[in-house]
Amino acid sequence: KVLDFSTLLPGPFASLMLADMGAEVLRIESPTRMDLLRVLPPHDRGTSASHAYLNRNKRSLALDLKQAEALEIVRELVKGYDILLEQFR
Repeated sequence: KVLDFSTLLPGPFASLMLADMGAEVLRIESPTRMDLLRVLPPHDRGTSASHAYLNRNKRSLALDLKQAEALEIVRELVKGYDILLEQFR
């Protein structure tokens, strides 16, 4: 099981490969900061092709990590996952 906080290309591509091999991937997205992959063209029926491709076979959850409640949810989620993927600076 993979808990994925990554954005842009390298992290989402890594978790895509794991998802394609059968891993259960939960992607955590920010509700306040747009993932740039969502706006990259080309679009098909309002969805970025890049976003659709890199996030196939994944579930997603929007959490504002600046909120205490969201951090508590993450603390609980981490207990049930084998891999945590992130690109934080």
